[in-house]
Amino acid sequence: MSRPTGNTPFPDRARTLHPRQHGMEVTTPERPIPVRAWIVTVKGEDLEIDGDAMAWTERAVRVRYVDKFGHLDSAWVWANAVTRR
Repeated sequence: MSRPTGNTPFPDRARTLHPRQHGMEVTTPERPIPVRAWIVTVKGEDLEIDGDAMAWTERAVRVRYVDKFGHLDSAWVWANAVTRR
């Protein structure tokens, strides 16, 4: 699943997990946690990015990052695709 916006061209946006996939019991930290994460774009590019963990569930993490166009973006990714920096 992906979210079209006016910022990042749609095929370059990160795919994001659906709530059914990431789960509904979301934990939100007081401050974002610096992370390194793998994202997959709509057109299928695998990119390792530096970002911040904004929320998480048992299975997934919502990562906020700056894309290759300099725009702020976020996506839910599987937890095993994320490590702390």
